[in-house]
Amino acid sequence: MKKLLFGAIVLSFMSACNSDNISNQNEEAADPAAASTAAMERSCPSEELRQEALKNSPELRQRYADLEANTARFVNDKKLGRVLADGTVEIPVVVNVVYSNAAGNVSDARITEQIDVLNADYSGTNTDASKVPTEFQPVNAGDTKIKFRLVNTIRKSTTKASWKTDDAMKQASSGGIDATNPTNYLNIWVVSKMTSQGKSILGYAKFPESAGLWLDGVVIAAPFFGKTGASSPYNLGRTATHEVGHYLNLRHIWGDAMCGNDLVDDTPTQTTSNGGAPTYPLYNTCNSVKRSVMFMNYMDYVNDASMFMFSSGQKTRMQSVVATSGARAGLRVL
Repeated sequence: MKKLLFGAIVLSFMSACNSDNISNQNEEAADPAAASTAAMERSCPSEELRQEALKNSPELRQRYADLEANTARFVNDKKLGRVLADGTVEIPVVVNVVYSNAAGNVSDARITEQIDVLNADYSGTNTDASKVPTEFQPVNAGDTKIKFRLVNTIRKSTTKASWKTDDAMKQASSGGIDATNPTNYLNIWVVSKMTSQGKSILGYAKFPESAGLWLDGVVIAAPFFGKTGASSPYNLGRTATHEVGHYLNLRHIWGDAMCGNDLVDDTPTQTTSNGGAPTYPLYNTCNSVKRSVMFMNYMDYVNDASMFMFSSGQKTRMQSVVATSGARAGLRVL
């Protein structure tokens, strides 16, 4: 169980050393042959970009503090039975396709396919949900009560073949597409290619303290968007599932630090990220405690086919964000 005082959490977050390409240091490693088949490592710099933004903006730091304080209240109220089921929240989605070639101009069918994946994963109706180990069934989120509805697709051709994680794709003035009312819509940008520090990036997202700002939303590289034609082993649409998790205030399951804290009580503490296709059970030791690792969680770094669950604690954090008192309450009004 991972419980810290809120003030300590903020200090820990601000001082954490984040790395999105850290090697697996579990005591009982995954099958190296399976892991070696991956064309590249999953890389999501969302937490790293968040830390940098918080460092440079007092306003964002205050938004972050308010966000986590509200989340803590919501979690406590739910434990005390004060939170009543208020039905499913359906999030309207705008997909902005910024492409430089035919491969980057993902089809309408592929966009629909990606929305279908999000709805399956967030409702617990994904076809591989049955793979959740018996050990983790008691904390399996199942239906998070969050759905997604495509409301518009905007396309723009550009000569820019590759993008960085500097949010340039989110502004028409820099060759991208301006966000559609980010307070009320989840904007997803699909770009032909994305890199950071010379490494290929699958996607990144903004956390809820950025709600309503021009840069708010999710970015995904076209090779990892949807399923049909996507690049293995990230070809089941789970990059979007992972990044939307960040958008809804989920951190990486290892807390972006050695034996870190993801602020969720029911996700086992783990030494670092897991990649490739691990074999269950997988163990690691943090603070002298040996634990079974929940590597199949959507917020880890494993291949798409190896991730297929959220935890109940993660569900509560996401619900707190889209609640009427949450940072993303504006998504409920349409």
